[in-house]
This record gives sequence, C-alpha cells and structure tokens, in this order.
Amino acid sequence: MSELENKIIERAAALLSGGEVKRVVGWTKGEFIHDPSPATFETEESLKNFVYNDFCGANLSKYLIDISKKEGKTAVFLKPCDTYSFNELVKEHRIKRENVYVIGVECQGKLAEYKLTEKGVTGITAEKYDGENAVLDTLYGQKTIKKSEVLLEKCLACKGKKHVVSDETIILGEPVDTTVGDRFSKVRELENMSEEERFAFWRAELSKCIRCNACRNVCPACSCLKCVFDNPQSGVAAKSNADCFEEQLFHIIRAFHVSGRCTDCGECSRVCPQHIPLHLLNRKFIKDIDALYGEFQAGEVDEGKTPLTSYTEGDTEPNKVFTATEGK
Repeated sequence: MSELENKIIERAAALLSGGEVKRVVGWTKGEFIHDPSPATFETEESLKNFVYNDFCGANLSKYLIDISKKEGKTAVFLKPCDTYSFNELVKEHRIKRENVYVIGVECQGKLAEYKLTEKGVTGITAEKYDGENAVLDTLYGQKTIKKSEVLLEKCLACKGKKHVVSDETIILGEPVDTTVGDRFSKVRELENMSEEERFAFWRAELSKCIRCNACRNVCPACSCLKCVFDNPQSGVAAKSNADCFEEQLFHIIRAFHVSGRCTDCGECSRVCPQHIPLHLLNRKFIKDIDALYGEFQAGEVDEGKTPLTSYTEGDTEPNKVFTATEGK
C-alpha cells in the first residue's frame, strides 16, 4: 500500500467513525490490480477493500447524482479532472452540493490497461511510479515502461493538477504534467481531411460500436432520467445497431446533447470496449465553441450559463461562414 493510499483510507475511516459522513465513495479492489471499480463504503470494515492506484481512472462524479440525494452526508474522493464534472453537475442541479464532502486527491496520471496489453505487459501484480516510468511487477518478471506511452487518453491532455472544488485535499507529491502534445491536434488532423476521408474515418471507428451503452452510462453529462435511445417509440431503441446509419446517429446525437457541457473528462473513450476515440467528437464541439463564442471550460465554476445557453453581443451570427481552419 502506498503512503497516499494509506492516507486516503485513514481519512475515510475517520470520517465514518466520527459520524461526519454516512458513506464514502471511492474505488474498490477488482479481481486484478488493473480493474478497480467505483464503490460505496459505509463501514470502517468495508474499507479493507478500498484502493487508490494508477488504475483508478474512473470519474466518480456521476455516481453522486443518486447518492447525494440519500439521507446524510457523503464523502467522495475526486481527482482534479473529476472536479470539473462535479461542478457541472452541481450547476445543473443534478448533485445536492450540501450533501457532499469533497476530498481532492493527488493524481499523477492513470494507466490504460489495454495499452499495456498491446505492449505485451500482462499479469500485473504490483505497480509504482518512479517519476517518469511505470514500474510493474508481473507474473513474468518486472517491466519498466515509459508512463506517457500507456496513459489514458484523457491524461495526455490533462487540464492541470488544481481541484476546482474541494472541502479538503490529500496531496503528498509534486504535481507531474502528463500532457503530451496539443489537446486539439487530432481534431485538426480530422478537420484537414477531405469530407470523404473524414467520413471514412468515422465510419470505420463507429462500425466497431456494439451499443453496449457504456459511454452513455458513464458520462456525467448524460444525466437525463429518460433517454431517447431507450424510447421504444423512437425507432432507435435497439441495443444493437440495425445499420450503419443508426450507429452514427447514436454517437452524433449524444455528442450534440453534451455540447457546451462536456468537461472533456474522457470517460466515454476510457470505458469503450472497442476503444473507439469517442472523445474526439466532443473535442471537436469544444474547439468550435471556443472559436465561435470564446474560450470556455465546462465545470470550471458551479454556476452560470454555458456558451450555448447565454447571449453576448460578440456571439457569432447565424449567417457567419465558419470553416474548419478557424480557431486554430
């Protein structure tokens, strides 16, 4: 157990034993070290399964939509990027802020298990970070690999190590910038393609979709009580795609739905079993909104309107010709 993990568990135990909170939201051990899951802990005894390691990439904010409405206060451990989603949900009145005690925890970037597998690293039994490399004990010996090569996509475009909301923080180490390149570099690559090339790219990617709905279910911005894609009268409620049009329709409508509200938390791409780069759809919207309405980061504050729900004299006009090269 790392010093940071130990501090987090100690604090969770103190909050529960002191009666300050009824429950704690964090991560629980999985079958393997690389598959921890979001979980709720209500007793000190249950904390024996609490874990916080380099595989705890899950954003816990969405789970608070229902939990924050329960009786008593809930403590939650949030990484810096998670706090943007939390703020956005508070802004949209999805989370009852007064019922949640936010503990900001240190994050030095989280690992993508599938990237490790692609590099032949399997059977992981322990992991640590030496400042640049992920040092992994495996069933087949120790492996050392450059951490930037196996980070989650969202960590490669880190929004920073600052928690935009917290009631307290647990930070032991110096922050490490995991950003590699430009957040919108891949979006620009797609913009510079011809329409035919761009359509072919997305057709190839979206054709992998099995409509498991993992992206929708994990997305903090997808918080509707009823979804159009679950409506049997909509004609698109099938769990599996009937044709290529339907698979494209699902993801494009979802991207439109969260535009202006997406914090770029990257959960959609993280949970996709087919590894479709769904975050690129959202980043295209973010880039265009920045170009048309001014720089905006969803979730930076927990009040106010989004660019698409407010008006200023500097807003783009309906007849404005907007090209993919603008905002570069």
